[in-house]
Amino acid sequence: MPRRRTDDKRQRILQAAVKVFARKGYHGARVSEIARKADVADGTIYLYFQNKEDILVSLFDEVMAEHLEHKKDLLEDLPDAPSRLLAIAETHLRLLGGNRDLAVVFQVELRQSVHFLERFTASWLHDYFDLLTTVIEDGQREGSLRADLPVKVVTKAFFGALDEMVTSWIVGRKDYDVAHLAGPVVDLFLRGAATSGHASVPRPALAAVAAPRRGGK
Repeated sequence: MPRRRTDDKRQRILQAAVKVFARKGYHGARVSEIARKADVADGTIYLYFQNKEDILVSLFDEVMAEHLEHKKDLLEDLPDAPSRLLAIAETHLRLLGGNRDLAVVFQVELRQSVHFLERFTASWLHDYFDLLTTVIEDGQREGSLRADLPVKVVTKAFFGALDEMVTSWIVGRKDYDVAHLAGPVVDLFLRGAATSGHASVPRPALAAVAAPRRGGK
């Protein structure tokens, strides 16, 4: 029978796995190394997890489930879509910016395998996009966000900007608080980079690019 999530040994194993996966890579890591880092016997690992993949999946599922739940609670008291988008950006960047090892596992190791990528896209990323979609649709209805843009494009563009901030922070290995970039990213997202009256591409042209071609091509 699976142990409770609050089990101390289980949490130690998951925390140790983050460090080992980040340093050795998922494929290079061994269960025995995770056990040693967690200060438990090798066999103890299998009381909580089926194998190394189960450790990675459980780690990801639990962190993201808690993260998304926190986001939902946070958004309830915010008045409009722009403030909600800022809150989402801050919590996203703070979560990964506060733990470089966790960021490496999420941004790098999970993307080394098509199997993992497909699995997590179908689970947590789908839920994350659902949350973003709701916020963006609310913004379009209330008039704080442009209603002429496809919701899917806006959702993916917003997530992609945050995702790239974290990846650049990891690769650059510079010591700065990536969460401080939430404000500039959201400001750029909401207002754009062009100064007033100097947008290089007219809106009708953007709409034409986004519109599907006839015949489904």
